[in-house]
Amino acid sequence: MKDLTMTRYHPALITLHWLLAAMIMLALFMGGIFLSGMPNDDPSKVFGLRGHMTFGIAILALMLVRLVVRLRSKKPPRADAGNPLLNSISVLVHWALYISVIAMALSGLALAIAAGLPAIVFGGSGDPLPVDFLIYPPRMVHGLLANVLVVLIIAHIAGFLYHQFIRRDGLFRRMWFGDRSV
Repeated sequence: MKDLTMTRYHPALITLHWLLAAMIMLALFMGGIFLSGMPNDDPSKVFGLRGHMTFGIAILALMLVRLVVRLRSKKPPRADAGNPLLNSISVLVHWALYISVIAMALSGLALAIAAGLPAIVFGGSGDPLPVDFLIYPPRMVHGLLANVLVVLIIAHIAGFLYHQFIRRDGLFRRMWFGDRSV
């Protein structure tokens, strides 16, 4: 029997990668641009928070599924950036992305609970939103993690661009659909 080398990630992992990439970008936009600039007494903010919180919960669930699939599925060999330091940074950035996304979702849940948002946003309690979310410590953590996540996403995209246009090693194929082994 021929020993096959994995060249691509599991299709479930690929699907989760691209789905989560879109969801995370949308959640960052919703929270950082749309919701943060909207006054808490604006009636449409509850609608925006409902979407943001629903996305956050879905992102957390999908990230946990992705982590399980990542740990249990066969993977291609580690990508080589041609430099041991860059190889180490790559591993660090990937795990930091997982941790940051999960921590961001958990800090969002903590903020929602501290501010009583589930009853307001999903329960229709009719209570007003808090005047300022910054009085809740999880809000500061959530905001800090958003900035960390943006930096990590930029680093991840920079790694892709480096492999795609400088090394020209076809690394992108690993995170796209197709035959998994050669």
